[in-house]
Amino acid sequence: MERLINALKKIDGRGYKAYKDIQGSYQGEGFTLHIDYVQGDPFASPSRIRVDYPIKRSNLDTELFNTRERKIAFEDFFAREASWRIHKEGQNKSGSGKSGLILIDGPGQEVIDRASVRVNKEKIEFRLSIGLPARGRSVLGKQAITLLSNSIPAILNKTVFEYDHKQLIKHIHTNDQQNELRKFIKDNNYISFISNGAVLPRESGISNRPLRDKSLVPFTSPPSFEVKVDLPHGKTVTGMAIPKGITLIVGGGYHGKSTLLKAIERGVYNHIPGDGREFVITDPTAFKIRAEDGRSVEKVDISPFINNLPFGKDTKRFSSDDASGSTSQATNIIEALEMESKLLLIDEDTSATNFMIRDGRMQKLVGKDKEPITPFIDKARQLYNDYNVSTILVIGGSGDYFSVADNIIMLDEYKAIDVTKEAKELSEKYTHIRNIEGGVNFGSISHRIISNRSFNPSKGRKEKVDSKGLHTILYGMSSIDLSYVEQLVDHSQTRAIAMMINYIGKKIVDNNTPLDKIIDILYSDIDKFGLEVLSPYKGKHPGNLAMPRKFEVVAAINRLRQLKVL
Repeated sequence: MERLINALKKIDGRGYKAYKDIQGSYQGEGFTLHIDYVQGDPFASPSRIRVDYPIKRSNLDTELFNTRERKIAFEDFFAREASWRIHKEGQNKSGSGKSGLILIDGPGQEVIDRASVRVNKEKIEFRLSIGLPARGRSVLGKQAITLLSNSIPAILNKTVFEYDHKQLIKHIHTNDQQNELRKFIKDNNYISFISNGAVLPRESGISNRPLRDKSLVPFTSPPSFEVKVDLPHGKTVTGMAIPKGITLIVGGGYHGKSTLLKAIERGVYNHIPGDGREFVITDPTAFKIRAEDGRSVEKVDISPFINNLPFGKDTKRFSSDDASGSTSQATNIIEALEMESKLLLIDEDTSATNFMIRDGRMQKLVGKDKEPITPFIDKARQLYNDYNVSTILVIGGSGDYFSVADNIIMLDEYKAIDVTKEAKELSEKYTHIRNIEGGVNFGSISHRIISNRSFNPSKGRKEKVDSKGLHTILYGMSSIDLSYVEQLVDHSQTRAIAMMINYIGKKIVDNNTPLDKIIDILYSDIDKFGLEVLSPYKGKHPGNLAMPRKFEVVAAINRLRQLKVL
């Protein structure tokens, strides 16, 4: 650190680019500081540093990260701890641009593999973004000395040596329990589990934190769906286990139907203690389906749902720059099946009406020979019988679905009630209202081969691979809109997807391998080398990245308007 301090004294007052001289590694008291990247300007993207602490000196228990799942939870805990310490200690941002900034990619309510903290048997490493101090575009050497030799080590020393050990144990144990519950629902042919006492509503439409309100109604399972599960560390949970098949969530408006479905959507992720959804667990392949007017589609076989379009337009290799509600919803289902999703999550409110149902009167007026759409109601059962793909559907406007459902749960003032028997009786009483139009089988699922011409990150003489918020990827001359990809939860996931697309284009796509296999290769590389394999800064600070699911990566590729399918 003396060498670093002397270097900063030497460049004090010089032009900002003089900071490039301090890139390298420096030994501090009990830690090592690596300055991997220095910003070229105080207003540019922040500089990147890593700080390592030896495990022996930090006295961290290696048993707490002895499996992949525990390692993710352990790193998540310390990313939260570091983020909290940075916020608590405050930052001296006097100066121009990003001067004095200290930032770590801190997690939200979900526990996700992210690159901001890494641990192994030898060391724990923190990856930070910082703003090297400047006045105008001149180096503020003394402030940089304070930042690098005092402020940052003080924050991280407290993170490593003064954390709450009981909270760490609770964090790891909760993660263990959630993973065991995932194993339970898989082994027992369930697709989702919602624990009694779960807090499903969130603070607001823009907050993912649990609602704190006296009027809150915690979730309680109907007795007929109730299952008790013994979990590690002396924990037992009781709650609603939804079996495979077709499940309807019904009820009046504002009674909690969509809130329940949203919690089930997010159940593909583990959650932190205190979130309220710790024991809301869903099949990891679950994918939210909705209509998406205006999205681009490239050679997707939507013929199980749509045929005989006017002017003979092909639906086995359907393409559109501006898909309708029905064709986009059909496309979203087929793309999910292409990636072997085994659970579709659908809300009537965000679906195309003509895709979901055609009632008996409309069938009489507009014959099947004039209607190209086979509604989902006539394909849901075939989808389960032929491909073992279940559906959870929120619906309030069509009782015709009673006849195809296996389970029907009603939300009445946020209370879940099993109404399967009553609904089935109504279905039998008022039968033959509409004709079934879906044929004998669901239809085939094709696997597309992507052309390498799809991937061009060039924008002028430079490459553009970046993200903007949660829902936008900037790739070359294209902008990918992910606004309707509803299971993305973290900006750093979106940033990782951008880098994954770039990685696929440069290292994997070969005009021969199907898209689903390309994604398997991508994730195999990440399993071997970590998210760091995506970064141009090999072996160094990879940027703020968090692991997305395969489904969201493919969703982004499918929305790339320059996509070409062979």
